Amino acid sequence: MDGNYYMIHDYLIFIGVFAIFFFLTVSIYLFAQNKKYRQRNTKLSETNKIIEQRLNEVQLEHIGTKLNPHLFKNILNSVQSHAYQTYMSLDKLANVLDYILYESNNKFVSPKEELTFALSLIEINKIKINPLFDFRIKSKIDKTDRIFEEKVFAPLISVDLIENAFKHTDFLAPDSFISIYLELENGIYTMKVSNKASLKNVLEKEKSGFGSQSLDQRLKMIYNTHYQLHKSSKNGIFTAELQINLGEFYDKMRYS
Repeated sequence: MDGNYYMIHDYLIFIGVFAIFFFLTVSIYLFAQNKKYRQRNTKLSETNKIIEQRLNEVQLEHIGTKLNPHLFKNILNSVQSHAYQTYMSLDKLANVLDYILYESNNKFVSPKEELTFALSLIEINKIKINPLFDFRIKSKIDKTDRIFEEKVFAPLISVDLIENAFKHTDFLAPDSFISIYLELENGIYTMKVSNKASLKNVLEKEKSGFGSQSLDQRLKMIYNTHYQLHKSSKNGIFTAELQINLGEFYDKMRYS
């Protein structure tokens, strides 16, 4: 009986050790498989992000190729139609073309560079209008702002609002005007453009096509939740206000 007891005891110990070894082996295997699946999911996630990023870049490149020729055409028409101001026009045109040819190929420029471009573009467009026309431009730029010279601004963002203001203004109306306000303060860029437009022009502007759509697409793809764009029309006055929180966007770029 003692012999049987020891045999059963040894057998139970063997079963216990085997069970522990089995569970350890299975646990290690499952852990390894789980790690492998996690690594695979991480790689798939990273691949998806790369594909999505590249798709956005391709879409932005496509938008850019359609935007720049359109901008060139408008600028050259302005210069050509006012030959008596050719010298001043060409001086501003040189600045604009340098920006379009060189800086706009970069993914981001500084607010300083974009603001300089926007002011030159406004000056070129101004030569099309009567000197007595009610044109108002005001800026409030904090040059000590931490992002003033940082590469956080998508180039040519200012084009659409400026071009549309000049394109859709009713210059013959006695109370016609164009008002442009630019601000950079506490990392927030604000651009507000208002103009007197006929009902026909306002309706055409709402349906306009590529310029307005490309601006919305670019803002959404680049700044996502860090921007607001509001457009309104009341009593023949069209107003568009763009606000980009460049400070938040800059912090996200640095720490992502």
